[in-house]
Amino acid sequence: MKNVLVSLALALCSMAISYAANSSRAEVMPGPDGRYKADILLIVAHPDDETAVTGYLARAIFEQHKRVAVIFGTPGNSGGDATSYAQAGALGAERQIEARRALASFGVMNVWFLGGTDTPGQDVLRSLETWNHGAALWQTVRLVRLTRPSVILTWLPHYVAGENHGDHQAASVLATEAFDMAGDPTVFPEQVAAPPDRENIGNLTEGLEPWQPEKLYFFSDAMHTDFQEGKGPRYSNEDISPSKHQPYYKLAADEMAFHLTQSDTGQFAKKAIASNDYKYFREPVRFIYGKSLVPGSVTGDILEGVVRGPIPYVRPRGFVPRKQAESSIELGGPFAFYREFWDAHGLDRLKSLLNPEAALDAGSVLHIPVLIHSARDQDVTLELTLPQGWRKVGGFDTYPLPAGGTYPVQIAILTSAQKVTVPQQVRISALASGREIGTVTMAVSLISGGLPQ
Repeated sequence: MKNVLVSLALALCSMAISYAANSSRAEVMPGPDGRYKADILLIVAHPDDETAVTGYLARAIFEQHKRVAVIFGTPGNSGGDATSYAQAGALGAERQIEARRALASFGVMNVWFLGGTDTPGQDVLRSLETWNHGAALWQTVRLVRLTRPSVILTWLPHYVAGENHGDHQAASVLATEAFDMAGDPTVFPEQVAAPPDRENIGNLTEGLEPWQPEKLYFFSDAMHTDFQEGKGPRYSNEDISPSKHQPYYKLAADEMAFHLTQSDTGQFAKKAIASNDYKYFREPVRFIYGKSLVPGSVTGDILEGVVRGPIPYVRPRGFVPRKQAESSIELGGPFAFYREFWDAHGLDRLKSLLNPEAALDAGSVLHIPVLIHSARDQDVTLELTLPQGWRKVGGFDTYPLPAGGTYPVQIAILTSAQKVTVPQQVRISALASGREIGTVTMAVSLISGGLPQ
């Protein structure tokens, strides 16, 4: 028996030695796929939105040799078609092709569409609803983690007098949220969980890595540019590209000309090229500094201060409820949303960027959302001071409020049918017991072809 035990011990020892000699070493852990790495990630709403900044993108791509990727929120499926009768889904398919071809002319091959619905209007909250905000954000965070950009460029998250497309604003909301979320491994954790076997099928978790972008910049479709001056970098389109030997305005026009289904971009660019009239394209590209997690100046180059490789995650400020100690009135709807949004995401520069304003077609109905806050049980009466020829449409004058209550009110105002170039002032006063408890004002421009509110 003793001999049997000795033999068994020797055999086990031999097996252990053999196993140690034959044990394998794990392969070097693969890093992220470098084919999708971007220095700059552009997040916009519609095919042709990139044309707002192509003069700058040409510099970054052709002179600085930076990698650019683009996310479109929608396929632009609700617009008109200047080339055929294609509409809805078919139009969206055409515009996706146009956008890919346009960007490919700049060497940009990594382009994604979130699948949101093109929603004509000025209300960011409506666009976020039709885009399915949560699903769109999930995809945006995933693509930030996939592309790992140093800089994110997007539309301005603000209510401006101009095109003021709600979809543009929705793209900027998603971009800002993704900037602050993509580096947090607890946000959409299934995206960063390692797969059980990366070389086999059936892996449900995605194996990406958290990623913190470094800088965030905005651009605007406002009808005026005064508020943008000195708020961020400015790039001249009059300069000649050293690599292409053409002015940047010509490169921007050539890129825009791919969007031929759209009369105000592709067809417009085609005519400009044919007539050699580049007045529109000579305008500089203006950016508004959003925030930066690396050193740099407000008006310095967009890539100033960026580092090679990842930076630590920086937690955003987050939402902090405000205390309403006194009775008051303030703008509601998108205006109220943005006040809280800017605070939550540390966009302090946007708070004083411009005063409340709007633009719409002359002779149409202006809708102004307001919030009435009351510190006590009382009736609050609203009084309007309007430009000549404007009048309030329907609604009530007095609102009963409980202590600590907030009454959301939509005020409808029929504007004058006469187009005016000077913004008109609307003033709304709130009175309780004969005493004014607050006022709100808005500058309103009457234009042609404005989006519905």
